[in-house]
Amino acid sequence: MTEAAPPGNGPTMAQTVDGRVAEYLHRQGLPPQTTHVEQLHGDASNRCYVRVTRRDGPSVVLAVHPEPFATDALPDITVGALFRRLAIPVPAVVGQAGDLGILALEDLGDQTLQDWLGVPEGDPAPLYREAVELIAKLQRDGDRHRDNDGTVPFGLAFDTAKLTWELEFFQSEFLLAYRHAAITPAIAEALREELSTIAEELAAEPRVLCHRDFHSRNLMVHRNRLVVIDFQDARMGPATYDLVSLLRDCYVDLSPDLVTATTEHFLDAVPSERTADFGRRFDLMSVQRHLKALGTFGHQIAVTGRPSFAAYVPRTITYLRRTLHAYPRFGRLLEWLAPHLPALVS
Repeated sequence: MTEAAPPGNGPTMAQTVDGRVAEYLHRQGLPPQTTHVEQLHGDASNRCYVRVTRRDGPSVVLAVHPEPFATDALPDITVGALFRRLAIPVPAVVGQAGDLGILALEDLGDQTLQDWLGVPEGDPAPLYREAVELIAKLQRDGDRHRDNDGTVPFGLAFDTAKLTWELEFFQSEFLLAYRHAAITPAIAEALREELSTIAEELAAEPRVLCHRDFHSRNLMVHRNRLVVIDFQDARMGPATYDLVSLLRDCYVDLSPDLVTATTEHFLDAVPSERTADFGRRFDLMSVQRHLKALGTFGHQIAVTGRPSFAAYVPRTITYLRRTLHAYPRFGRLLEWLAPHLPALVS
């Protein structure tokens, strides 16, 4: 597609998504009678997605952002370019209109890894091996770029402040906004202190490049290979972060044998992680990750009005229950959370 018109020549962002998409197609010389526009199911972000099918060319997906953007600063573009330099497969950018908040992307179809796992005859092992190889490539090749690449992810990190914010998000969005928990000031303070300790321990780990949301809904299965999406929030963090996202995925159930085999494949690919305390570090990351996920689900249900996310709460609590019960250090955390999440003790 051709380059979009410069900012200021189109409709304002106050217009509807339909209006902005129509303006973008008009700029591309694609009249309504030769195109079919279909709104796609979105994710937990504030973007929406539209597929445009043409009579005389390949379809594209338009990512419609809530605000205008400068194309040289949009993380979707800058992080995508970094991932391509690292040989991580991501959708190609085929057009943009920053003033309309629209980014045009290669159409990868509709099958995420989550969808693919629902096909009974499929063997998930090869795709999960491929997935951990992508994690290993991010960590290994990202490390080689970090000292001479000014791209945003290398300047962002899961530091104490970020990890603490995510845990506080669990309290505000899941416990308060969604579950309407009545927490005394004393318990709230004790909970904050305990979660801060977890954040500080994770923030002290050596940092590698992380996708940040590496799960089955953000891995497309395209021509029997994985393509990574939703990478714009990539940053530096613990080596266990993406692996926890993949193997303790809030959206799907994985067999214990698959998890064990995939973990071993990761440790073969990243031998520096084969340490005596790897399992403990993995579980600690799991606690943080699942509390944050509950915060996201609570926000989507109670604030954004997306009740479908309630389907993923029980699985996430199950992961959390197993991990918390496996370590005596989490006894107080269980005691404080159990009145508001009874499933943690059932």
